[in-house]
Amino acid sequence: MQDTDLPPLIETPPGRYRHYKGGEYEVIGTVRHSETLEPMTLYRALYGARGLWVRPATMFGESVVVNGAPQLRFTKLT
Repeated sequence: MQDTDLPPLIETPPGRYRHYKGGEYEVIGTVRHSETLEPMTLYRALYGARGLWVRPATMFGESVVVNGAPQLRFTKLT
């Protein structure tokens, strides 16, 4: 498969984000799952052990309902 055969990526812009529960994260970039080709957001926690995490890009950018009101799962800070 060539890069031109791949489905388009849902890009998550790099930068700092705050999770709706309060933690801050740095998005490193958008990657692709090796088996499913699903776009994934690669990010690092900016607290604790500063671990690397990956989440489906659609989930990273979606809204969640908190106390009956929709809000973004992650809000861009910078």
